Order: sequence, then structure tokens, then C-alpha cells
Amino acid sequence: MLDTDTKRRIDTARDILVGKVPDPKSQVEQITIALIYKFMDDMDLESEELGGTRNFFAGDFARYGWAKLMRSGLGGHETLNLYAEAIAKMPENPGIPPLFRDIFKNAYLPYRDPETLRAFLKIIDEFEYDHSERLGDAFEYLLSVLGSQGDAGQFRTPRHIIDFMVEIVDPKKSETVLDPACGTAGFLISSYKHILRANTDKDGNSTLTPDERGRLAANFKGYDISPDMVRLSLVNLYLHGFSDPHIHEYDTLTSQERWNEYADVILANPPFMSPKGGIKPHNRFSVQSKRSEVLFVDYMAEHLTPNGRAGIIVPEGIIFQNGTAYRQLREVLINDFLIGVISLPSGIFMPYTGVKTSVLVLDRVTAKRKPTILFSEVKHVGFSLGIKRTLSEHNDLPAVLRDYCAYYDGGDLSRCSWLASREEVLASDCNLTGSRYRPAVVNGDKRLVKVADVCKITKGTFSSTTTPPGPYPLILTAAEPKTSADYQLDGPAVCVPLISSLGHGKAALHRIHFVSGRFALANLLVALQPIDESELDAKFLYHALDIKRDDIADLMRGAANVSMKPEDLAQFHIPLPPLEVQKEIVAEIEGYQKVIDGARAVLDNYRPHIPIHPDWVMVELGEICDINPETINPEAAYPGQNIYYIDISSVENGTGRFINYTEIASADAPSRARRAVRPGDVLLSTVRPNLKAFTLLKDVRERAVASTGFAVLRCRVDLLDPVFLLNCVFADSAVEQMVGMMGKGAYPSINQADVASIRIPLPSPETQRAIVAEVEAEQALVNANRELIARMEKKIQATLARVWGEDEPGRVEA
Repeated sequence: MLDTDTKRRIDTARDILVGKVPDPKSQVEQITIALIYKFMDDMDLESEELGGTRNFFAGDFARYGWAKLMRSGLGGHETLNLYAEAIAKMPENPGIPPLFRDIFKNAYLPYRDPETLRAFLKIIDEFEYDHSERLGDAFEYLLSVLGSQGDAGQFRTPRHIIDFMVEIVDPKKSETVLDPACGTAGFLISSYKHILRANTDKDGNSTLTPDERGRLAANFKGYDISPDMVRLSLVNLYLHGFSDPHIHEYDTLTSQERWNEYADVILANPPFMSPKGGIKPHNRFSVQSKRSEVLFVDYMAEHLTPNGRAGIIVPEGIIFQNGTAYRQLREVLINDFLIGVISLPSGIFMPYTGVKTSVLVLDRVTAKRKPTILFSEVKHVGFSLGIKRTLSEHNDLPAVLRDYCAYYDGGDLSRCSWLASREEVLASDCNLTGSRYRPAVVNGDKRLVKVADVCKITKGTFSSTTTPPGPYPLILTAAEPKTSADYQLDGPAVCVPLISSLGHGKAALHRIHFVSGRFALANLLVALQPIDESELDAKFLYHALDIKRDDIADLMRGAANVSMKPEDLAQFHIPLPPLEVQKEIVAEIEGYQKVIDGARAVLDNYRPHIPIHPDWVMVELGEICDINPETINPEAAYPGQNIYYIDISSVENGTGRFINYTEIASADAPSRARRAVRPGDVLLSTVRPNLKAFTLLKDVRERAVASTGFAVLRCRVDLLDPVFLLNCVFADSAVEQMVGMMGKGAYPSINQADVASIRIPLPSPETQRAIVAEVEAEQALVNANRELIARMEKKIQATLARVWGEDEPGRVEA
């Protein structure tokens, strides 16, 4: 298990290198070489202590031993030259096995700064590993910090996704396993561990014979075009028990030397990108294409043995693109290989990319035997899908695993999966978008119908940039309204954007519009209008679709520009109760909405008002407050401890309500985390977009630190009540002063030195306390509106859940 000292050392080594070696992959390579170098010396030292001899640093290579490299008195340039010479000559060392010579092949020192190397080697010198398993823990963490996209479009696959795919494909002890784009060999190692677990007795002891163990290691092989990735794979496999791993530097798509090598199991996450001008493959592929994702999938299908199986991560283009090569590939897969398609959520590869992907599951024997394909939709994977990977209790992966067991052995499917016949998929242009084949589900008396069966679907034609303004509303994907001199449709209608509101490869739908009367529709939306208004109420349609925005967004496909086809939206199912029930539901929801609108109006318009008496003195904040009284370095102030960080996102803008802390290690604190805060402090945002993000910190946790985007105001309590101060800086007179102090630019801000000159009234302490009591009584009434809004929103959610026949909104029980 990885210990904190090892993690700290690796992080420190990367910090030392970052100024000279900014690329994370190159940092990993340099640390890998140094760790292996030190590891070999540690093994030599252990051999000597046990009465043996040195093997790695012997003969002419004895002068490169670690102790010689680190000896006192050796000058900086001497150390640099000795280390650079050692790693360059290590492939010639007859005392190390061929694997280690391969690891050092083409290794070099990419910088010539003696001080950087000294600091780096000093950290490496702290590692003392007498066993490869302990070094393996360090190396796994080192690989986990690879934080950038590779040159060929490689993305590090999350380990639990790798393990999930391995469980589905289920490699056996006698089968050969191949990853033709192996990266750091994650799929190979997961497959190896899977086989070891599958071959243990009830006491956890291995049931593999020595011969089986010997053959097992020889059954794994991988290819990668990058020599850096080959080196990392070799190390990773060696540290997981492979004394002679079979990883080859090989261009799977343009070379033919290994074309006749086949495998029983293939698992891969091949590169998504194609170079400018496309791939130039040889002529042995059955599908002719220049796209890397097409060629990789074709290669893997063709290189399965007659009983072979595969799990392949693919970009969405493979699923639905209309190009000849894409369709030809899908037809081959459907007829001879494909048994399942697993749709993964957007963001699975964050922070590298938000691109949406799927997993193709191939099984040559079962594809010939079963007339159906299993489609699965994964929405939750056990952690959040943003840049911050926070754990979540919601995880669909175990259910999909059980669905594959049911597909093979018989049994009921979960709500995540459904079956479609091969004939139906072939007839639908071989499109592998699973939602096209999801059967309508009837929940009790709730009838579900396709949008296309009850709605006229019209794509917008107006341009948001060239349409002249006029009397008709122009419906856009964005919230900013525009007008048009002409109109396209006459409502009522529900307008659905066809493009993601997020971009960056992620699918999301933040807004659906309801329109009545004449309107123009922008070309990135479609309008849905009831074919028969005696069957479907347009307002009911709006509410039914609005709660399903996430499900509709799942229909979106693409890499950079994520969008949806109108024909896919046409296949979306909606509930259709009797018309009188629809109208009752609309009336119920709109009644709740009126209460919400009224409560929001109170919240939007309420501001505490302090009537200023002419006898009150006006004073500057600097006379009655300490401004930014404590500036600290969190790592120095709280070494090795967690801190509670407050930034602008911690405060609800415009209300001054404190929302939450972010708990982080002090060593990971952002550079802006410099303001220590104490009970009773008032935080004042000094940046214009968040100007009214003021908050009073009554109950402050220990080690709380705020961003320097705040000014911290600490009252001199004999003169000023903190709650009175909070209401003063919220007042229009104070805000107007701050606006006048701001500079220009995209994010105008207040010079924090000017904060001290903001003037506020200063009545007597008794008067302050009386005013605070009155304001707090008002705010208690105002805040009750927040609870009222939450209650009404829950009622709306519950009403719509009843419409869909669900226990929870947003899910249809299968």
C-alpha cells in the first residue's frame, strides 16, 4: 500500500523537475529511470549484505554505483556528467537483464542544471526499496499523476473502468491477452490480477500449478507506438511480477510484422485522434479508412481467435457516424462479433477530455449464437465526472456486470440494460445508439409514446447573428433574448436545443423553452408541437421534457461540438396520460410555480436598510476595523494538516450566505489561500462579478483560510458590531463607493488598500444592537422563503415523478 512518505517524495520530485521538464509524461520518465537506477543499487547492496556479489553495478560499471554518485565532495557538474553518462551507457551493461537494458534504451538527461539534478537525486536517495512490490506501489502512484494528453491522443483510463471491462470479458488462465495500444499496461495488469483471483481456493491460496504460472506470464503482450509508453509498460509489468514482459514498440496500424499474431482476449482504449491527413495504413485491413478509431477496432476484431472476446473503448463516432467506413465496420461487427454496447457518461476521462465514449463488447462465439445485442446505459460510475473526482454512492457498473451474466446465462436485466435484435439494428443503418432500441416501458397505467408519434418536429432556420430585430421573439439556446423581423412558427411549442450547453466534449442541456404565439427559431433548436391537441397538451409536454433534460442530453454525441440529431430526439419516449389528467398536472405544477416566483421576488428585492440619522458620524472602515489582519502561508502555518478553504464559490452571490468549506491538505492550498479568518470576521469580495459576496463568519472552524479575493474585516468590538458591519457593507451607499473605486477591465476589482477608505455610519453600540435585532427579525422572515421554494420545488418534482411512474425524478424503472 502506498505510504504518505512515498507520495510526498514523488510529488516533491515532480515539483523539482517542473521548471526544467514541464511535460508530465517526461517527468514520469525521469523519475522512473532514477527509481530503477536506485532500485538496482539497493538490490546490489542487499546481495552484498547476504554474502553475495554485486550484479548490476560491477566491473566497468562499478563507478556508476549510487554511493559513488552521491558521495560528498563530488562537484555539481561532475555529478551531472556522471549521471548523464551512466543512464546513457546502461543499455550496454552486461550485468543487468535485457528488460532493464530496454528500460534505459534511449534514456537521456533533458537538462544541464547541476542544482536541479542535485535536489532531484537527493529526493530519490530517500527511497530504499528492497522489494519490487514496494517499488510497484510507488510506480502506480507515479503513473496516476500523468495529467496531460499524450501526443497521439492517449487518455489514461480510470482503473475501475479497466477492471469493469476485464470482469465482463473474463480472461482465462490458458488464454492469450493482447492490448495493441497498451499505454502503461493497465489492461494487461488488471487481466493478470483477474486470473489470479479466479484461481484461488476458499482459503485464498493459488490453485495454479508452477507450469501454469510460467505459461501465464508468457500469455500477455502489448504494443505501443511510443517508446516512452513501452518503457513505462515494461517497468509496470516487471513490478507486478512479470520477469520477462512482452511489450513491443510497434505501430499497430501501419506495420505488418505482427499481423499474423492473434489473441483470445483483446482489451484496449486505443487513441481517438488521427493525424492531419489521416492514417496511412497497409492494405491488409478489411475496412478501408484513414481514421485511427476505425482501424483500431477493425484490427482488434480481425485479430481475435475463433473463440476470441474483446472489450474496446471507442469514441462516439464509431457508434453513429454515417461515413462509409464507419457503417461498414459496424455491419461487420453486428454480423460476426458484437454482443454489447455500453454507453459511458461524458466526463469519464476528465481532466484530459470530456468526450463521450462507449465500450464495445465482442464475442465471436456468442455473436453467432445469440440473435440479440445487449445495450447498456451507464450514468453513474461511483465518482463525480468533473475535474475533482469525488466519491459517490451512485454506481451503475455493478448492475451492468450482472446484466452481462444474465445475457449469457439467462435472467432479468436491470433498468440500465435492454436487448435489441441484430436485424433491427442492421435495418437502422447499423446505428449503435442504444436509445433508439430502448423499449417503451409501461408503469402501471402510464402509457409511454415516442415524441415522433405525437409531435410535429421542426428544425429552426434563423441565424442568431444575422437575423434583423423585429416584433417576434427569436428563441435561442442561450438565455439572452433576441427578436426577429419575421417568424417561422405559431405556438404553443416546446423548443429543445440540439447542442450541449457546456461544450468541451461534455453533454448537458440547461434550458428547454415553452413558447406560445408566433416566434422565430434559431437553427440550433427544434420545435415540438402536438399533432393533436386533444391528445397532448403542449404545456404538459414542456414539463414532462424539462425534468428529463439529463436523459435528453444523453442523446447528444460528438467530441468538441456535442450535439443531438432531431431523429434521435424523435425516438425519445414520454408519458401520455389522458388529456384531462395532463391539464390537472399542469395546473398543479403552475400553482406551485406561482408560489416559487413570489418567494423569489422577496429574496431578489429584499435588502436590509439602515436609515442613517443625521447625528450619526460617518467613519472609514480603517478607523474601526483591522483590514486583512492575518496573512499566512497555509503549508507553513499548518504543516501536514488539512485546512478549510473559503473562496468565492463558497458564498451564494448576492446574499452573503456562507455555503461551505473546501477541505484540502495544506500542501495543496491554492496560492490565493492567504487570509486567516476568525469568528466574527466579515469577508468582503473585491471583484466586480462577485461584488455582493459578503459573509459573516460566526462559527469558524480551526485552520480556516480565505482567498485573497476577499478583504477580511475584523471589527474593533468596542466600537462596532460585526452584524451591523455586514449590513452596512451590503447597503447601496457602500456598494456605490466600491464600484467607484474599481478599475476597468474584464474583471474590475477594488485595490484592497482602498477598502479601508469605505465610509459607513457609526451610531452608538446600543443603537447598533437595536438595528441588528430588527434586521435579523426581517431576515428570518425572508429566509423562510428559501424553505418555501425548496418545498414547492420538491412538490413539482414529486408530481412529475408520478407522471413518469418513478420512485425518484429522472429515472424510469424497467
